[in-house]
Amino acid sequence: MKKLSSYLYKHKFGYLLVFVSMVIAVSLDLLTPQVTRVIVDDVIQGGQTGKLRFLLPCILFIGLGRCIFGYTKEYTSDLIGSSIATEIRKDLFTHLQSLSADFFDKNNTGELMSRVKDDIDRIWNALGFVSMLIMEVVFHTCLVLFCMYSLNWRLALIPTAAMLVTGVIAVLEERRLGAVYEEISEENAALNTVAEENLAGVRTVKAFAREKYEIKKFLSHNKRYYELNMKQSKVFVKYYPCFSLITKLLPLLVLLLGGSQVIRGELSLGSLTAFVEYSMNIVWPMEMLGWLANDFSSGVGSYRKIRKIYQAVPSVTEKEEPVVLPEVRGEIDFENVSFHKEDGHEILHGISFTVKPGHTLGIMGATGAGKTSIIQLLERLYDATGGTIRLDGVNIRDLSLKQLRGSISLVMQDVFLFSDTISENVRLGKREQVDDADIRTASESAQASEFIERLSEQYETVIGERGVGLSGGQKQRISIARAIAKHNPILILDDSTSALDMETEYAIQQALQELSGTTKLIIAHRISAVKNADEIIVLENGTIRERGNHESLLAKRGLYYETWQAQYGAASFPETPDAIAACAAE
Repeated sequence: MKKLSSYLYKHKFGYLLVFVSMVIAVSLDLLTPQVTRVIVDDVIQGGQTGKLRFLLPCILFIGLGRCIFGYTKEYTSDLIGSSIATEIRKDLFTHLQSLSADFFDKNNTGELMSRVKDDIDRIWNALGFVSMLIMEVVFHTCLVLFCMYSLNWRLALIPTAAMLVTGVIAVLEERRLGAVYEEISEENAALNTVAEENLAGVRTVKAFAREKYEIKKFLSHNKRYYELNMKQSKVFVKYYPCFSLITKLLPLLVLLLGGSQVIRGELSLGSLTAFVEYSMNIVWPMEMLGWLANDFSSGVGSYRKIRKIYQAVPSVTEKEEPVVLPEVRGEIDFENVSFHKEDGHEILHGISFTVKPGHTLGIMGATGAGKTSIIQLLERLYDATGGTIRLDGVNIRDLSLKQLRGSISLVMQDVFLFSDTISENVRLGKREQVDDADIRTASESAQASEFIERLSEQYETVIGERGVGLSGGQKQRISIARAIAKHNPILILDDSTSALDMETEYAIQQALQELSGTTKLIIAHRISAVKNADEIIVLENGTIRERGNHESLLAKRGLYYETWQAQYGAASFPETPDAIAACAAE
């Protein structure tokens, strides 16, 4: 992660402009009591009314200058804060995109959304408006104290003591608020997660009549969020009366003690008037100390949260100088590959197979057997914990991730469509290379063109979030069209026809067989999806239990045989080897 100082240094000239504008604005503001002193001493008491010709325009010009430089200061500080927040948000999102799949397995979406939006907004506030005010409070206070000590050092001891007391109270308040802000940030993330999950799965919630349960769960987090904010308010309210009392007593004490000095002739009436104005000017910085500490603590807490995300590093990385193949032919080789999670749970063990360019491998097995994990390892969403995976004879760890993943067209088991037009969803990943003709051809191969062309805007129809408004089969067909349109050397279908009827599935399989030169990996539960593959492997508990083509696996009468019986009925299954061969040929 970039240090915060690097973001600040990039905008050093902007901060310099803010500082200069603030110095001029505050200095002009503090000239007013001096003008008042001269009016009281020289004009009212001394009778020098001629000075009013210069003093009154001076007050006007001070007001105009205060407005101009005050506007410049605030606008520039807001501009810098928003620019830094935009840069931090961009860098954070880029970092999130670089992290591997295992990071997202351990962190929920709602929490990450809270970091990207709410926490960076707090940093924005801290580095913009709040930081500007902190600088102004510090400079304003120093200048006011200087002016006070210049007028009467004995009388200036009163606001100095008040400042020290106020500072101690502000530090105590900040310490109490820091712990509360940490809890508020965590609960905010939890609240976002509950809301995001509920809204994303609202159809499931309604289907199972879980509205009351979900409302109750949301309200529990909402109540906790309320309680934490009230806890924060109680801390603030506890200390705020102290600030208020000090700021109200200060001008009164100054007036009483300064008045006695005026009576004794130790201080002029104009100087006392100016001193009272200065004491009123020092009131608002003290009142704002608690509020500034409050908001700044929030920004610091949010920055800590973001730093925790930056501490996560991608577990899947590529070499500094990766191998770039001149052309990807699509030969896949798994050699004794094993994979287990961080908790030690083994998912795959001793997986070995080779798929020649243009050939098809079918992968079958019960749920949880490790079928999808093979695909995730091939795409390097995770790295194998043992063995070697090669693409065209090169270890995939030596290849660039861009070329490796860019050579694979994947139809995932959980279809994800973006809230965009159908054409943009089909173009996904190769927007510049896939033209309208490719989209139509791929849609026809995926048996999607028929229902797409019945839509009001056809291929320019905007589909809802995650494909809302389309049936499961329609989403699968668009996903298949997206994979076919890329013309990549490797095509992976992860149980991608489970929502399709048999006729549509057969038509898509016929279209896929015509993709000559494309290496295909087909994961399926239906035998009809893999029976034409050059080789079929059957997984059980993370290992290859059976392998062969359709005919040889039927003859073995093992797991594949049992699956055939379950799907097509034991009565229709041939009993003799010759009958098996004849049935398989059909």
